[in-house]
Amino acid sequence: MGEASRSKGGWFGWFIVLVVAAVIISAIVITVKKRSDHSKAAPVPGPPGAIVKKYADALGIAMQFFDVQKSGKLVNNKIAWRGDSALSDGSEAHLDLSKGMYDAGDHMKFGLPMAFTATVLSWAILEYGDQMNAVNQLEPAQDSLKWITDYLINAHSSENVLYVQVGNAAVDHSCWDRPESMTEERPLAQVNTTSPGTEVAAETAAALASASLVFKKINSTYSNELLMHAQQLFNFADTFRGSYNISIPQVRPYYNSTGYEDELLWAASWLYHATGIQSYLDYVTGENGNAFAMWGSPTWFTWDNKLAGTQVLLSRVSFFRAKDNSNSQNPGLQKYQKTAEAVMCGLLPNSPTATKSRTDSGLIWVSEFNSLLHPVASAFLAALYGDYMLTSQTAKLQCDGDSYTPSDLRNFASSQADYVLGNNPLKMSYLVGYGDKYPQYVHHRGASIPANATTGCTDGVTQWRDSTAPNPNIASGALVGGPFLNETYIDSRINSKQGEPSTYNSALIVGLLSSLVTTSSLVQSFT
Repeated sequence: MGEASRSKGGWFGWFIVLVVAAVIISAIVITVKKRSDHSKAAPVPGPPGAIVKKYADALGIAMQFFDVQKSGKLVNNKIAWRGDSALSDGSEAHLDLSKGMYDAGDHMKFGLPMAFTATVLSWAILEYGDQMNAVNQLEPAQDSLKWITDYLINAHSSENVLYVQVGNAAVDHSCWDRPESMTEERPLAQVNTTSPGTEVAAETAAALASASLVFKKINSTYSNELLMHAQQLFNFADTFRGSYNISIPQVRPYYNSTGYEDELLWAASWLYHATGIQSYLDYVTGENGNAFAMWGSPTWFTWDNKLAGTQVLLSRVSFFRAKDNSNSQNPGLQKYQKTAEAVMCGLLPNSPTATKSRTDSGLIWVSEFNSLLHPVASAFLAALYGDYMLTSQTAKLQCDGDSYTPSDLRNFASSQADYVLGNNPLKMSYLVGYGDKYPQYVHHRGASIPANATTGCTDGVTQWRDSTAPNPNIASGALVGGPFLNETYIDSRINSKQGEPSTYNSALIVGLLSSLVTTSSLVQSFT
């Protein structure tokens, strides 16, 4: 009896030990699996996935504004109320500067924002070209880009000379006429070795370097021409340093630059991607990075400040590794990526370090003038960074101890796009032509004057600018300035703060919508 009892007790004890051991082993396996799951994120599908109709529709409309803004002899004109204009631009210097795009609601060609438009549009095509193609918008994007780069090539008339403005802004802004019938003089402004303009020369270099990648497989001769001009312009910008604000003081009321250091880093980053030449990467990660990059200090991405864009662009190298693996441990690259992470953490609304620069409805809001510039640019960067994480199978982003996923970044990007498209307190789309309700009094000369009207420089002010009737023409795809901080919008033609569109706003919204229209893996190298 006693022997049998001990036998049963021993068996039961071993059973308990085995159960406990199994539980411990299972816990270890689950923990290891969880850690493994956290180290890698599922990649997005290789080819484009399901199309999101609202973003596809909006992208098709947004792309039209580039056609609205085209200068020169129009080819395959898609805008019924537009025609040939500014055919003599550049003639005083024996140059053809008829192409390019008008800056905003006026008829000016400002080199700095126009080049930025081209750089952003190139970036969007390089990252999301397959997604654009899935909704038949890739070719229109390429055509619009080339319309600008053709102009920029001609504006770079010799190695150290770049024409950076066509038109007199003070005169242009006192007129209210159609570009097809304008009669005011179109003077030129240039930067050169004695009157340098580092920021505009470097931004133009970035535009042409990035565009060279877009056209590399389409037209290799044109791509090589773009790259040659880009390298010359970067050398000019870097060798003869000086702000174009000083050389061309008349730009200050319109596109005053706060510094050229960011453009030098931005241009060198694009040239590294375009050429693979190590010296360009050394430029941004070495002495110039230490001096100019403001590592650890998040900034806003705009036509004036390219640092956040540079940080995200160089993060691509860290995520996908350079061809030369020695760059994977480059301390400078790591600092760029760490700063890009800080930018993302500032944008994520629930992050411990989230910016408070938002409306009550969650729109990033920084400036009363052209308020949509910052949220759209920020959302574009967030979409890019999230897709870098997905494609590289990086699961988490750490923000002061909290972790976030690529989906969190995409949700933020979508929230800003949805606000623009009508998910806002006014239930109004800020993208002209999209939805049932959008601004009717856009601050845009061509849109406000009938195509058959005869209007001089000043009589158009009272007859058309100050008219209480809605615009007779729809500036399709125009992204207007946007709401005030209290989320109100005054739909008035004289309200340029809120109602004036711009080509660089359009490039940014095209990039953002292209990122959201569907999903696909990003290319690991632009070349």
